[in-house]
Amino acid sequence: MQYENSLTFAQQLDQQDPLKSYREKFHFPQHNGKDVIYLCGNSLGLQPKSVKNALLAELEQWKTYGVEGHFKGEMPWMYYHKFLTQQSANLVGAKPEEVVVMNTLTTNLHLMMVSFYRPTKDRFKIIMEGGAFPSDQYALETQVRFHGFDPESAIVEVHPREGETTLRTEDILEVIKTHSDQTALVMFGGVNYFTGQWYDLKAIAEAGHAAGANVGFDLAHAAGNVVLKLHDWNIDFAVWCSYKYLNSGPGGPSGAFVHERHGNNPELPRFAGWWGHDEDSRFLMKKGFIPMKGAAGWQLSNAQIFSFAAHKVSLDIFDEVGMEALRIKSELLTGFMEFLINEANQSGYSFNIITPKNAKDRGCQLSIITDESGKELFNFLTENGVIADWREDNLYGKNAGVIRVASVPLYNSFEDVFNFVEMLKKDI
Repeated sequence: MQYENSLTFAQQLDQQDPLKSYREKFHFPQHNGKDVIYLCGNSLGLQPKSVKNALLAELEQWKTYGVEGHFKGEMPWMYYHKFLTQQSANLVGAKPEEVVVMNTLTTNLHLMMVSFYRPTKDRFKIIMEGGAFPSDQYALETQVRFHGFDPESAIVEVHPREGETTLRTEDILEVIKTHSDQTALVMFGGVNYFTGQWYDLKAIAEAGHAAGANVGFDLAHAAGNVVLKLHDWNIDFAVWCSYKYLNSGPGGPSGAFVHERHGNNPELPRFAGWWGHDEDSRFLMKKGFIPMKGAAGWQLSNAQIFSFAAHKVSLDIFDEVGMEALRIKSELLTGFMEFLINEANQSGYSFNIITPKNAKDRGCQLSIITDESGKELFNFLTENGVIADWREDNLYGKNAGVIRVASVPLYNSFEDVFNFVEMLKKDI
């Protein structure tokens, strides 16, 4: 794509956009009577307009049937998680029996680690990216301590080379190889929350397995953002949230993936709950846990119906559009934003993008490192109708940080991107 730096060009791209109508399916916060420029879908996605009716329908179900709502109505609660299965599988490139929607993100990460982090005195290390999202860091730290190991020696973090801000795949693979004899688990984010780097999940999985370790991913910033093929990449497990790119509301439910080679192994250790018990005998209330086949065997409790209903609305939209189509627009949108920022830099500005330049190494987020005046710039953007995200970081100077912006292909426009960069250039 040969970009041009003009509002007219941005509007032309919007007119040609085959996905432009989907913007109308979402509510935008307002600023001075106009839609804000919302570039924060990597933190909390916008509300689909159809969510309200979906929630009202479940309230009506409750009102009409009471407890019998578990078995009556168009979508009985007893089977509600099944209504999300095929669409979740399509979203992450899995077989339906390999996915389940349940709980919330870090809860699911802990549940997966019960099964897939099985350290011994000789093989106990976890390899992860340095600067992972704190929740992942805390989960891994406490799992390691739970098993009686010291995080300082058991957790191996892979950091960028000196003077660089993102990881090189060859460095990740080399660390895995170096620690292969002692590694029990390789656990990375799919897309790094801070830099926006999309890791080579397939290569990491292959290296981890060659080292004799299990491999898992936190896909909080990847699900609904990039095209995933979890089954084909032979990943052992993955977890993700639904409130960022998947637009399912604050605290929305989590998804979990367990590869079929593990999902049908009833001997695999796990923490059990009655909703993961064999469905045919679940209500006999007998002792002795018999797991359901597939990822559903990791369920603990019955579905959180209201949050599942909101999630179902978003999954309907994703299933209608398809991740391949979203990815095409995402690359164009992000490329346009990068082009405009680079044009600004050629005019004397200094906006340093630390996200990888190659589209295959990133999703739709760009992270712009700032100097000491960065928070002032971020506040200016907020006060003028741009909703982005600020993250503190002391690696690049006192009070420095990163402005994270995500041009989400479902509801962001090329005009949004153009107007954002124009605002970024204003003298504050």
